[in-house]
Amino acid sequence: MLDLLIVLVQDPTPEPTQVKAGPLGFAIWIFMILAVVVIAFSLVKQLRKAQAAKDAGVYGDEPVDRSAPTTDSDERYS
Repeated sequence: MLDLLIVLVQDPTPEPTQVKAGPLGFAIWIFMILAVVVIAFSLVKQLRKAQAAKDAGVYGDEPVDRSAPTTDSDERYS
């Protein structure tokens, strides 16, 4: 335990001018942004597939015909 305390006391904190991320840090940052974009596009694709399957009645719901005009909205505004 005493060794850890000695190491912490002797290890000075570097100055802000001594610490730099460099090109590797920038590349990792860009890679993370691209990964989030890819995951977002994949999520949207999966949500569209799930909605299409639900509309087709795959999950036990009644199939939905989106091409037919709705009469509920027409009756509200009449």
